[in-house]
Amino acid sequence: MDIEQKQAEHIDYFVKQASNQKGPALASVITEATSHPSLFAFSEILSVPTVLELQGTEHSVYLELLRLFAHGTWSEYKSVADRLPHLLPDQVLKLKQLTVLTLAETNKVLPYEGLMQELDVSNVRELEDFLINECMYVGIVRGKLDQLRRCFEVQFAAGRDLRPGQLGNMIQTLSNWLVTSDDLLVSIQEKIKWADTMSELDKKHGKEVEEKVEEVKKSLKADIDFRGHEEIYSEGGMMDYEEDRGRPKRRRHPMG
Repeated sequence: MDIEQKQAEHIDYFVKQASNQKGPALASVITEATSHPSLFAFSEILSVPTVLELQGTEHSVYLELLRLFAHGTWSEYKSVADRLPHLLPDQVLKLKQLTVLTLAETNKVLPYEGLMQELDVSNVRELEDFLINECMYVGIVRGKLDQLRRCFEVQFAAGRDLRPGQLGNMIQTLSNWLVTSDDLLVSIQEKIKWADTMSELDKKHGKEVEEKVEEVKKSLKADIDFRGHEEIYSEGGMMDYEEDRGRPKRRRHPMG
């Protein structure tokens, strides 16, 4: 079963759980969801009405925690840790995995130094073990560890939940891409039309050249044939003349 299908099943499960719980029980659902080893998307859970109702209550910190797991990183959690529930080890691991996904959104080459700082990892061996065992093996990223250049080359990274306002930016980016694609398509069509026109002109020119070559061939052949006939007639006349000169003439005898 691929990671997308697993995600869909886990999301569906926790959405149903959250829809049927309130207060402290809902806080437990959020803790379980953010600790789950195979769940990396939380926007659907965030949109559940009972979850949104936590705003302004004594359990609102769990709503903020869920938002952090949907859009935030490990370093962002550390900056507000005093206002949020203490994280379980599985939650810490999950948030660090999500941090790698966030970094991979904008950069396909991640230097080890930056990763170690963002993930609070003390050495390269620990970092590489984390990337291999907790990221690549899980299936949320694929890439190459470059020990010589001390970086992680990202080939694939699972997408995270869209941040507030990010959808509008994506729509604008796609709209710009569509306009650029349309302009490119028009340009390509014009080039194809020009190429077709040039091809037709080349064919027409080639045909004209072939016709001229045939005309020249016919003209040369006619000229050769004509000159050949002239030579034959000329040689035949000389032959007859010489033969006439070589024949003995008859003498006329007087009639008696």
